[in-house]
Amino acid sequence: MHVSFYGATREVTGSFHTLTTDHDTILMDCGLFQGRRKETEAKNRVLPVDPKILTNMILSHAHIDHSGRLPMMTKDGFTGRVFCSRATAAASAYLLRDTAKIQEGDASYLNYKTARSFLAKVKTGGGKTVISGEDMQAIKKLLKSNHHILRDEVIQKLLREHHLEVIRPLYSMTDVDQALEYFHGVPYRETVTIGQDLHCTFYEAGHILGSAMSVIQYTAGGRTRTVLYSGDIGRFDKPIIKDPTLDFAPEHRNIDLMVMESTYGNRLHDPVQDMKPQLKKVLQETFDRGGSVIIPAFAYGRTQELIYFLHELYMAGEVPPMPVWVDSPLATEITHVFGEHPETYDEDTHECFLSKGINPFDFSQLQFVQSVEESMALNREKKSHIVIAGSGMCEGGRVLHHLRHKIHDDRNTVLIVGYMGQNTFGRHLQEIGEKYNGEGRRGPAPMVRFYNKEYPLRAKVVTLGGFSAHGDRNELMRVLKESNLAIKKIALVHGEEEQTLAFADYLQAASFNVTVPLHGQSVEV
Repeated sequence: MHVSFYGATREVTGSFHTLTTDHDTILMDCGLFQGRRKETEAKNRVLPVDPKILTNMILSHAHIDHSGRLPMMTKDGFTGRVFCSRATAAASAYLLRDTAKIQEGDASYLNYKTARSFLAKVKTGGGKTVISGEDMQAIKKLLKSNHHILRDEVIQKLLREHHLEVIRPLYSMTDVDQALEYFHGVPYRETVTIGQDLHCTFYEAGHILGSAMSVIQYTAGGRTRTVLYSGDIGRFDKPIIKDPTLDFAPEHRNIDLMVMESTYGNRLHDPVQDMKPQLKKVLQETFDRGGSVIIPAFAYGRTQELIYFLHELYMAGEVPPMPVWVDSPLATEITHVFGEHPETYDEDTHECFLSKGINPFDFSQLQFVQSVEESMALNREKKSHIVIAGSGMCEGGRVLHHLRHKIHDDRNTVLIVGYMGQNTFGRHLQEIGEKYNGEGRRGPAPMVRFYNKEYPLRAKVVTLGGFSAHGDRNELMRVLKESNLAIKKIALVHGEEEQTLAFADYLQAASFNVTVPLHGQSVEV
């Protein structure tokens, strides 16, 4: 048996690993690469293995950097089952459909830009006529009046006729619906057969609702070999979901290979108990300035966590009762999924809310925004308020509209509560804002560019690291040292190279046998 690594190797996104036995090949996650458009587009277009050779798949959780290429697999011939937790199966439907919608919109817009550029350059009349003047005016009018979505087929036809590149989405909504038919939700700690003499058991990973660590066992020739795939490991003592598992069943404790994430392998987060007081401080200071708080947040996990803390603060009367708007249709849908899976909640959530008949994700100041018109209306709100919006890394979505209307005002706060990937606008905003803060906010405000325009970043940028859904170095070590696992070898994935290599050194100093695989490498088990 061996494990091969084709994604999230010395980088965070694109998780894609295979486990191969004498009889089967199992895929462990199938995520999208995220970051610079051109780089990730090229990497995402190519599947590293033929989907037809895969027996089944294990999905650690629904985040797109772990699930986002799954519809490509089923479209190209994968017919096995996708084993995951029940909550992950429910959430994946919303996340994958949202991703397909974004891709279709992005492809349409890029094709629209190509068509507009082509028409701006083409000549009418004379010996090099490509399009008649009458036809060109008709097409220009069509493009101008209907933009890029309503007349996508017209644009694609134009591009094909003139041998211009037509950008196509990785997959469509129909492909997503097909992929969802292969999902099979499994309760935690229930063992399922995923191949010949091959079994899998899920344990709570504590990362987001439904996240799982997967124990995979293969028995052949009188010997059982065991692989533990961590997926993403969460933090301890955070609200809503249970902590990462430390108590594994006796038959699952001897691990030949652990494939382990390392997102924050060289970093220490703020203590969990500081999260609510820090949030309270930011809200109060912004309110005192007469400003508003804009929070870029992932729709799945971070948004619900923020709602939970705000609910607690408002119930206790610890902060001014500013209106809270969740401006993300996807986050609204995912919040419903949270409500449907109370079996995943921790004791504190039961004690503070459920035992009293209170919904942790609903309170009087909270409103969920659906329409674009409602979202735009928020930018006319003058009183202090809180907006939680996607995308979490500020790569698109409604949060950019709120930033456009808010970052020029030094009364406002941009609150960073999640991981900002390399080369994302969120990372750029975070780094520039922190540098300006470090300089005492003296001199002209730095300029940031988005929507083809530059804006002064006068709003205060604050990062609260404790909100991370990934365990830091000490919490990852806690899983290794305080669990009842005996681990022979660790392969580190899912971390930027600097973080991963530093964590590897730290583990080796603690007497663990560690490898950091490169793309395409395999480890024998």
